[in-house]
Amino acid sequence: MNTATSTITLNLNEGFFARRNWLDWLFAALVMAGSLFALSRYGAYMDVYEKGILLGAMPAAIWLGWFWRPVRVLMMVVAALSLLAIASYQVNGQPSLAQGEKVFWLKYFLSSQSAILWMSLLFFMSTVFYWLGMFGGGQGGSAEPKVAQGQGGAAAATMQGGTMELIGSRLAWVAVTMALTGTMVRWYESYVVGADVGHIPVSNLYEVFVLFSWLTTALYLYFEAQYKTRSMGAFVMLVVSAAVGFLLWYSVVRGASEIEPLIPALQSWWMKLHVPANFIGYGSFALSAMVAFAYLIKKQATETRLYKLTPMWLLGIALCFVPIAFRDRGVAQAGGSYWVGYALVAALIAAGIMLGRKRIAQRLPRVEVLDDVMYKSIAVGFAFFTVATVLGALWASEAWGGYWSWDPKETWALIVWLNYAAWLHMRLVKGLRGTVAAWWALSGLAVTSFAFLGVNMFLSGLHSYGSL
Repeated sequence: MNTATSTITLNLNEGFFARRNWLDWLFAALVMAGSLFALSRYGAYMDVYEKGILLGAMPAAIWLGWFWRPVRVLMMVVAALSLLAIASYQVNGQPSLAQGEKVFWLKYFLSSQSAILWMSLLFFMSTVFYWLGMFGGGQGGSAEPKVAQGQGGAAAATMQGGTMELIGSRLAWVAVTMALTGTMVRWYESYVVGADVGHIPVSNLYEVFVLFSWLTTALYLYFEAQYKTRSMGAFVMLVVSAAVGFLLWYSVVRGASEIEPLIPALQSWWMKLHVPANFIGYGSFALSAMVAFAYLIKKQATETRLYKLTPMWLLGIALCFVPIAFRDRGVAQAGGSYWVGYALVAALIAAGIMLGRKRIAQRLPRVEVLDDVMYKSIAVGFAFFTVATVLGALWASEAWGGYWSWDPKETWALIVWLNYAAWLHMRLVKGLRGTVAAWWALSGLAVTSFAFLGVNMFLSGLHSYGSL
């Protein structure tokens, strides 16, 4: 006991830098070398603000890699794949997008469109494997598969459940890798299209849906590692798969995957800060809502009154979004058969959750864990959303001459901010917990979704450059 106590005390007394090993310092050196190389080679094309962003991103990337070590591998793999794609576009020292149809790994894997399509497939597969793990056996959904004692059949079922969830988790990591690779390559491709066209790919609904998908998944994977449970992934990946489903429809029906020049309002370095911060908020809020959904399933596993069963709300919400696709156009033009299939899948998922709610509740972690993840994800999202709102006001002042204009997007951003500010206030001051907090967090997804997407569909204003 004394030895263990002494070891803990020693570790706590060690400085932050003293706890770093040689791999940490090697990672830091690689990040610094890459950043300084980019600055030396492309600094002439950057203004002072963009140089500041690059230099500021360098310590931020190092800290993130030190804080959560799996991110180091992610960064290195994405950098390697992106550089391979960029090198493959070169012909006699000059970039050519025509290589995207000639080079095998560009055409099928590493061009931006191919990588994002792989991302989409992998997210769907990850969702399926998480749900297979949910019904595969065992209880509690621990991070490592548990082998039950006793009969071989029970042990095999437990291992199967854990293995399926493990595969789902690994597929989610690969999907995030492909999403980031696609984003980086698309950024490069935009400059190949034209120096005046090039921009960071966070400027339209297609690009930000990619951003939302991988950010939400990455945030979840962090909590998965911290709490040693994979069973929450079955719920979180539902909202990611829904976003990917919309992304595929939007890219096919509207041709949104094409790279287009930025409109004047978006030609600002503020976009590089405001949009990512905003979507860390959106991703965290979506994560909290799906964890709240899991919480309610856990609490209502033995409920027999149909009107109180939470899965019905999932079906209703999913089906309510279907007619939106047909607004201002015919069913055939809006991809009606696609949305009919989407509605059927949503109905099957809702029915499966309702019928299997007792089994699902057994696999989910304790309600205290779900409550803690819900709280922490809202806290993280609120912090970043606050920063994004302030940055947006500064951007608006530069672009339109005023910090706030009560534009519909701004108004709904304020509503989102007030909603989660009230949730956190009730949590921290009044000790809000349990079913009420979970329902509030789940309903917050509807508010956030309208601010994110609904405003672009139904309202107009200064932010109407992502319309459907």
